[in-house]
This record gives sequence, structure tokens and C-alpha cells, in this order.
Amino acid sequence: MTRSHWTPAAILLLGLAASIGLRGDQTEVLSAPLASAVPRTLEHYASTDLTVSDEELAVARPTAYLLRAYDDSAHSADSLAPSEFTVFVAFYDHQTQGQSIHSPKNCLPGAGWEPLTSSVTTVATSTGAVPVNRYLLQHGQEKALVLYWYQGRGRVAANEYLVKWQLLRDSALRHRSDEALVRIIVPLRGEDQTAAERLATAVAARLVPSLYQILPS
Repeated sequence: MTRSHWTPAAILLLGLAASIGLRGDQTEVLSAPLASAVPRTLEHYASTDLTVSDEELAVARPTAYLLRAYDDSAHSADSLAPSEFTVFVAFYDHQTQGQSIHSPKNCLPGAGWEPLTSSVTTVATSTGAVPVNRYLLQHGQEKALVLYWYQGRGRVAANEYLVKWQLLRDSALRHRSDEALVRIIVPLRGEDQTAAERLATAVAARLVPSLYQILPS
């Protein structure tokens, strides 16, 4: 039998094994609360913790989450530097068909944000360079720059298909599906994206190593 004949069957069997594993994956716990890994002050921006609505939590069903709004309007009032941004982290100790990460690629357009551009960029961190998704979004007259990535089981990934493949593989071979989604949103002031991208990249460079310290490896 040729390779072209058995390859799809092998993929199907792996998918079947993974789907079975997703129902019996072991749960992994954070070594510390998310709040301890995400600095309260980032790039001189002070923060306030926010809550996600019960309706959204019922859909997303994370094991733990953190939503923090950062503000520095006093220092940036007279410039085009961003005055605010948000950091959202959702952790899942294991994933099942009814409890899994919802990609911002699907959720943000559903909330009325229209993607203008999308790409994958690289962020240099103290633990090495990592890929992250970069989106420029528009909602009416508002624009925002978004960086997001998936982090867990000792790696950072951006590509949605690669993330799913790694999830299936690790579930089948390691009985693990724990993972975190990390998202940074920086509203734009004016048309210049440079300051927003600089800020978002600096924040991402801080978060990746910090989260590694508490996420299961």
C-alpha cells in the first residue's frame, strides 16, 4: 500500500485516539494564581482587575482567568502614545469538547470587530523568541492592535492548526490538554500603529517568561 493511501487513515486513527484522550486527560494545576504571574504595573501603566460576565464564562468555561485593564492617561494625554490596554489570560487545566479555548480569531469578529490585517510576528523574550498572532481590528471609528498566542505544555504557539495538532498529539501520547490563551489589546490613537505595536510587544515579552513560571511544563 502506498504512502498516499495509508497517511489519511493514520491521521484519522490519531484523531480518534486523541478525542478519546480528551475525555480522560489528567488535569494540571497552576503553581501559583494567574494574578501573581501578570505584573500589576507594566511599562508604567497601572492596572485594575475586571470581571468577565457570567454569560461569557458559561460559554468559555476556563479553569482560571485574569482580565486586567492598564491605564496611563495622565502621562500620554498630550501624545499619540497609547493611554490604555488590556491583558486577558484564560487557563484550562484540561480541554474537552464542551470546555476548550475559544480562538480570538472567531470571537472578536463576533463581537463586532472587523479584522483589517492579520499576520504572525515574532517577539523576543528572555526565554527565547516566540510567535504571536497580530491583528489590526476596527469597530466603527475605533481601531485596536491585538496580539495573542497559546501557551502551555512547555511551548508557545500562534498557528491555529499547529495548536490543534499539538493538542491532539499531547492528548493521545501524554494525556494532557492543559493550555492558556493570552491576549493583549491596545486601542489606537490616530492612525500610527508604531507606538501601539511597541507597547504590545514589550508587554508580550514580559508575560511569556512570567507565565512559564506558573504554567505546567
